[in-house]
Amino acid sequence: MIQKLALLILFPFALTFGQSQDRIQIANEYFQQGDLEKAELIYDELVDNPRNHQLIMGNYLSLLKSFKKFEKAEKFLKNAIKQSPSNMQFRSSLASVYSESGKLEKLQNYIAEVRKGTRNNPFQLGILAQYLANEKLYRESILFFLDSRELRGNPSVHALEMASIYRILGDKSSMIEEYLNYASDSPNRLSYIKNLLQNFMQQEEDLDELETTLIRKMQEDPQDTKFAELLLWVELQRKNFYGAFVQAKAIDKRTERPGDRSMDIGRIALENDAYEDAAEIFQFVSKRYLGSRNYQHAKKLWMQAKEKKIKNTYPIDELEIRELTNEYQQLYTELYPSQIAFDALRSKALLHAFYLDEIDLAANLLNQLVQNTRAGRQLISTSKLDLGDIYLLRGEPWEATLLYSQVEKAYKSNQLGYDAKLRNARLHYYTGNFALAKGHLDILKKNTTREISNDAISLGMLITDNTALYTTDLVMQEFANIELLIFQNKKEQANLRLSKMLDQYEHHSVTDEIFWLKSKLELEAGKTEQAIQYLDKILSNYSYDILADDAAFKKAEITERFIKDTEQAKALYQQFLVDYPGSMYAAEARKRFRQLRGDFIN
Repeated sequence: MIQKLALLILFPFALTFGQSQDRIQIANEYFQQGDLEKAELIYDELVDNPRNHQLIMGNYLSLLKSFKKFEKAEKFLKNAIKQSPSNMQFRSSLASVYSESGKLEKLQNYIAEVRKGTRNNPFQLGILAQYLANEKLYRESILFFLDSRELRGNPSVHALEMASIYRILGDKSSMIEEYLNYASDSPNRLSYIKNLLQNFMQQEEDLDELETTLIRKMQEDPQDTKFAELLLWVELQRKNFYGAFVQAKAIDKRTERPGDRSMDIGRIALENDAYEDAAEIFQFVSKRYLGSRNYQHAKKLWMQAKEKKIKNTYPIDELEIRELTNEYQQLYTELYPSQIAFDALRSKALLHAFYLDEIDLAANLLNQLVQNTRAGRQLISTSKLDLGDIYLLRGEPWEATLLYSQVEKAYKSNQLGYDAKLRNARLHYYTGNFALAKGHLDILKKNTTREISNDAISLGMLITDNTALYTTDLVMQEFANIELLIFQNKKEQANLRLSKMLDQYEHHSVTDEIFWLKSKLELEAGKTEQAIQYLDKILSNYSYDILADDAAFKKAEITERFIKDTEQAKALYQQFLVDYPGSMYAAEARKRFRQLRGDFIN
């Protein structure tokens, strides 16, 4: 009997609920079809049942707002709140109705009333703040987030949500403050914050404001290194490597580490071709942290930075090269028998060979390395490859290929073995054995490193494009002989022979390659305008050929780095991206264009 009575009570309820569901579905269909008046009539029937409020609220409020029936919307929401006082979505929707109806005073009073009613419930405050943000009541949302934060007693609570709202409002100062609040809670959050700031810090003035805030934070808590790390990051965005180094020094001092962060900044500067900054940073670490774990590497990188600066300043100063060889000798003497000492001796040998034309001395130094088992198997084999190059400088290709082949055999599936095979291929190319060279290069096109693969593809295409006919082999042989002269540092002789080739073979397929080499030699002689003129010849006469994108990119690079005409370089990089979007240089061109434009990139 009791079970039957229960069924009689539940059955009408189930029937009523099912009918409501059907009516809601019909009303929603009218709403979606744009027949809002019919939808409103059905929704009006459904509002009396509290169980329907949440289900119909979205569409019902939307159509009431579209009809400007704000009082009806207000009545509906007040009734819904009365039935479900803990539902924060109803409360945020009522605030939205007041806002959209222009009843701003009523909105302010209502917000004050709700804040008073929820001031002891941080969970409700946070939920309501999020709903208000969804209604685009951003400033009201901030009030509830702040109330929730105060109750929780944690300044980092809701920091990301508030930062997003401040960003929408255009209040970058407050946005920055909130991101820093978030970062202050844990050092592990720094990387995430840097990525966020990367997206929103688009102008120099943005970085200035961030810098000002960070300096203030550092003054408030000098022992907290997180803000110094972010200030270091700001300087890196500006490519102010010395400014980043200043912060790195302070971090190293506070954390009592022997130049770790300074070394990081030095490496970044070196990678970005800021050779002077890199040299100064590594010099500081080597002197400040004498005998530390970073000392030897700092000395090595200091020398590398100096060497790169000298080699990339045209024309190259022979006296500076000579001084560099002396410094490498000092480094070798000081650090022997460490691996860095042996690396220094190899660097010294290569300078004597390729820049000072002191081939016998270079060979003696390399033989010292080859015969010293302390140098390690890898460096000994690398030095054998260098000795092979020395034999090429002497004009002894058979001795060279013997050494290359030894290393190739010993390191068949290794970077060093691929390097040896590539050198063998170049040797065969220099000596006119194009078929054998091509065989080596075809193997190297795949299953090797990207750098070696690219070099193999480039040389292989040069051979293929210019040795189709027997008669062109003679021309190609002359061109290859000139490339060997350049390798042997006989650049004046090579330049004269290239000019002679232009006179003899003005319309030959190899002409664009001649222009390319002429441009390279003129640049190395410090004649930037002449270098650009040869690149322009490629762009004018061989715009369809493989070297066109190389020439366009190189012209932009020379304009940027040697002529230092920022606006012209920016225009050239931009045009490059239009003309050669699929080029292997496209990513680098885009990066450099953005840097010149003033964007900030990692």
